[in-house]
Amino acid sequence: MKKPFSKQPAEKMLSQKQINRRNFIAFTSFIGLNALAFGGWRWLYKSPKEESGITAGARKPLRKALNQNELLFRKTFSNDHLVKTYPVSMADPNVRVNSLIGIEDANFDAAKWSLTINKKDGSQLQLNLQDIMALPKTEIVYDFKCVEGWDQISHWGGVKFSDFIQHYNLQQEAALQYVGMVTPDKTYYVGLDMPSAMHPQTLLAYEVNGKPLPVKHGQPLRLIIPVKYGIKNLKRVGSISFSDERLPDYWAEQGYDYYSGL
Repeated sequence: MKKPFSKQPAEKMLSQKQINRRNFIAFTSFIGLNALAFGGWRWLYKSPKEESGITAGARKPLRKALNQNELLFRKTFSNDHLVKTYPVSMADPNVRVNSLIGIEDANFDAAKWSLTINKKDGSQLQLNLQDIMALPKTEIVYDFKCVEGWDQISHWGGVKFSDFIQHYNLQQEAALQYVGMVTPDKTYYVGLDMPSAMHPQTLLAYEVNGKPLPVKHGQPLRLIIPVKYGIKNLKRVGSISFSDERLPDYWAEQGYDYYSGL
């Protein structure tokens, strides 16, 4: 008497053929996809580099893709989209230092520091730290993210950039498309789209973990812009400028994304 669930030799042979066919399809698909990926990589690697300018160092197709991503991000950007914040108790007491570019001047004297605002009409506004600290203080505890892949919850205090703009009657400047910030020694600089700079969580920060900024974190004033990766968070702001054209950006000149949004 035949067992109802036992397979006959012909059935076993058919099943094995099906398995072999599926394995063959899976293997050839794997090889094909890898060949396609390798071909795409070689095509990108051999494609011409972009001409040096506000951005540089990237292959032309990659830069074109980054610029298209920026357009998409900017179309969907909103002040209602806030980064997640945390209680102060979750802030790391040892805030990571990833770069000293722009703050390596051993002769820098924080007591003599001033902030230069280059206005639209060509005039300048000079401010000291006391001027900025006189404005309403805002604190934020959020997850600072680096393009290298690490992140850290950190606690910052300062004045909202939007409040700073309002207080010093810089509305005409804020109506332009871009804002640029440069360190006093001019070795580090960032260019920002104005909507991101005016986001309600963007700060001109003078404190970390409730204490004045140390040299390694940009004493006496730095940018904290939570909607961007760390490369946009300029340490030791020396001057601020405004334009309808993209302003220079240190890392964009090295091949990185100009927008660098999260």
